[in-house]
Amino acid sequence: MYVVPDQTGKLAVVTGSNSGTGKETAKRLAAAGARVIMAVRTPAKGEAARVEILAEHPAAQLEVRRVDLADLASVEEFATGLIADESSLDLLINNAGVMMPPTRMTTKDGFELQFGSNFLGPFALTLRLLPLLLAAPAPRVATMSSGAANVGRINFDDLQWERTRYRAMPTYAQSKLADLMFSQQLAAVAAERGWNLLSTGAHPGFTHTNLQTAGASLGRDKLPWYHSVLYRYNPLPSQGVEQGSEPLLHAAASPDAFAGVYYGPRGAFGMSGPTKVVKPTSRALDPRENARLWQAAERLTGVTIPVSAG
Repeated sequence: MYVVPDQTGKLAVVTGSNSGTGKETAKRLAAAGARVIMAVRTPAKGEAARVEILAEHPAAQLEVRRVDLADLASVEEFATGLIADESSLDLLINNAGVMMPPTRMTTKDGFELQFGSNFLGPFALTLRLLPLLLAAPAPRVATMSSGAANVGRINFDDLQWERTRYRAMPTYAQSKLADLMFSQQLAAVAAERGWNLLSTGAHPGFTHTNLQTAGASLGRDKLPWYHSVLYRYNPLPSQGVEQGSEPLLHAAASPDAFAGVYYGPRGAFGMSGPTKVVKPTSRALDPRENARLWQAAERLTGVTIPVSAG
């Protein structure tokens, strides 16, 4: 098991930390001494996760705050509250996401749900928190992508799948490729502006979390019976959240991390096993396309780099 370096004195925000990789990441950062804000959509679930972590690590410093990444007003409210309460932020972990609702759904702002929740929400959150991040001595933004990014395409002509027939997997893959492109472009922007900010990425391989199986609210209760069976008895290499969280923990805390580094499992097909540095898909390494996506996200969200960020 990866031993997280000492995080004493650091403040971390982990989105989606009520379950799965987010909860494991929050637990292990807190166990290493960080003060962790568990940023969750449903506070009651966040509080239940907080109690579970405290039972294992009584000295953990944990606080639950609400943020709904599918609602830009909620993102702004969360960021405004954090800026009012804190002087700096050492670590932002963009972990939360949704996966493959069987029919096209939208966020509160009218974006296709996966593109809005998995990419546009974290994009807006990161930019709004830049003043806090840049006030820290060595800030870091770690963004969770997916192996699905390798088959993703960014359809700039129809980012919201309004004219293209909705298909769950390609839509999900687009959103996770967008996350990976964002982590690369944020690293480039930080270098251009001379920020002491490290942008990193990770993917968890095939990790058993409720992301694949939960979600009556996403319509998964109406899927054929064999859907859950295929996940439960999946023949491909897979792993639990303890191992599956480690690429994200490396991205968040490894002293060897560098700008734009991407971590994932080293096992067969990149689906399980110990963490290693992996090469992003070439589609995430095109500076012009990455910048184009950033500009599209600014236009869609109305959020840009704050003047105070320099």
